[in-house]
Amino acid sequence: MSARLGNRPPRADLIAAGIAVGLFAVAAVTGGVLYLLGRPVHASTPPLFAQWLPHVGPGTPLAVLVAVLVWWRGPALAARMPWRPLLALSYVTTVGWTLSLALIDGWRRGIADRLTTEHEYLHEVPGITDIPATLAGFTTRILDFQPDSWTTHVSAHPPGALLVFVWLDRAGLSGGAWAGVACILVAALVGVAVPQTVRLLGTDDAARAVLPFVVLFPGAVWFGVSADGLFAGVTAGGIALLAFGVTRGRPAGAFAGGVLLAFGCYLSYGLLLMAVIALAVIVAAGRHRRVAVWAFAGAAPVVAAFTAAGFSWLTGYHLLIERYYQGIASDRAYGYWVWANLALMVVCAGPAAAVILRRAVTVARPRARDAVWILPLAAAVAIVAADLSGYSKAEVERIWLPFAVWLMAGAALIPPADRRTWLAVQAAVALTVNHLVLTVW
Repeated sequence: MSARLGNRPPRADLIAAGIAVGLFAVAAVTGGVLYLLGRPVHASTPPLFAQWLPHVGPGTPLAVLVAVLVWWRGPALAARMPWRPLLALSYVTTVGWTLSLALIDGWRRGIADRLTTEHEYLHEVPGITDIPATLAGFTTRILDFQPDSWTTHVSAHPPGALLVFVWLDRAGLSGGAWAGVACILVAALVGVAVPQTVRLLGTDDAARAVLPFVVLFPGAVWFGVSADGLFAGVTAGGIALLAFGVTRGRPAGAFAGGVLLAFGCYLSYGLLLMAVIALAVIVAAGRHRRVAVWAFAGAAPVVAAFTAAGFSWLTGYHLLIERYYQGIASDRAYGYWVWANLALMVVCAGPAAAVILRRAVTVARPRARDAVWILPLAAAVAIVAADLSGYSKAEVERIWLPFAVWLMAGAALIPPADRRTWLAVQAAVALTVNHLVLTVW
């Protein structure tokens, strides 16, 4: 039964959110205790990979203003505005929310310098003078302790991620400021792609309920600025195009979706798990599912191009695993991170995600293929699979952004009378995290 206006949300929702928050608290306490026992978990502010640094910045008033306006007017505007102008407003507001959160750390520290450290992609860009040669020899530089080993982030990803920043540089948009702004602008596409996908697969009302929750997504703390935010925007766009193709019988849409999703796999190895969400879209699509074959047609040229250029995805993946355990991963205990990773989803996706998942499980019916429960559960499956693999120990508040944002696709499951309450909680999580700690990347 829905809560009445002014009352607390239903007890089951409060329990679900409470368990999620409690899991994060236990992870934080356990991380501190292990440090005192001489067994550090290798995260600066466990379980967050961040530095404890209470601070305010130029983005503080803007972030608070955006949060208050979306909480106050967001649901009403989402309910009544024409769809296309609403999507445009959603995109602009998502940009504003992400940008304002980043500016809490200041322009240079929060945006312009974030991608210029020795661990990041831009560190390698000046040395890329021959793109074909770089692709052909990419895997030879993945392993550490070589004179020409790739930096941390470049070695940990396929070459598509590095190419994005090389292309920006070639286009005259060089340096950390342009790279940071590009990440924000692409990441904000989730504010269009997620609700549009829900609308295509489900109902207009369900899609409108999603909009404010995607706009105030707490993971925007890491959208601005990390390349993983860009990855989230690219893959969300791919899912939305796939949904357009398989719901409207448009092969071009499915083809374009396949291109973006395949390119996503060359941005990050873990984005192969977006296949779970893509499959959920196809299952929920209805009568035009056969159009999904065009997504494979779109993916094929991307795979063929990288392979012909000399990059083997499988070789790169196996070398990445070896590189991963050459570094800090060998010191991070699986026994802690296998559950502490899930605790990090409480700050990345927010406590509302726990409410959505609880409700998605209760309404799931095999014959009722409704996007509001299929998409969040698919995202949860992708997250659990990534977690159990052991190839992401810590830092998943950033790494799992492309999956976590799809948990918001079930926002319509939250009773209308409770939505503003959970919007306030979501915004409070993001503001608290960004003001109390300095995220590393």
